[in-house]
Amino acid sequence: MNNQNLLNVVYKAADDKIAEDIIVLNMKGISIITDYFLICHGNSDKQVQAIAKEIQEKAEENGFTVKRMEGFDEAKWVLVDLGDVVAHIFHKDERSYYNLERLWGDAPTVDLRSESLQ
Repeated sequence: MNNQNLLNVVYKAADDKIAEDIIVLNMKGISIITDYFLICHGNSDKQVQAIAKEIQEKAEENGFTVKRMEGFDEAKWVLVDLGDVVAHIFHKDERSYYNLERLWGDAPTVDLRSESLQ
């Protein structure tokens, strides 16, 4: 499976747990760390944790490895590192403070809304 398949799995997992305002940034040529950032938020600590756990479980079910997960217990900003895709799951109150979309404003967005629902 390639990184596009991984991205679709991660997007669908976040969407299945009703993550809000899901944005995907294409980081190719911008960051040497990863190819894609998926950024979203939940409205409570429990929802943030549920989104992160769903991403981890669905990725592993599809043969991908979670390299690391940080921030799960605090549930303010959970980072799920899958190598080619890094998911940033924020608590609603934290997302606007860190504003990763603005920080990485040079990165083009990727629209997966219709594609991931197949």
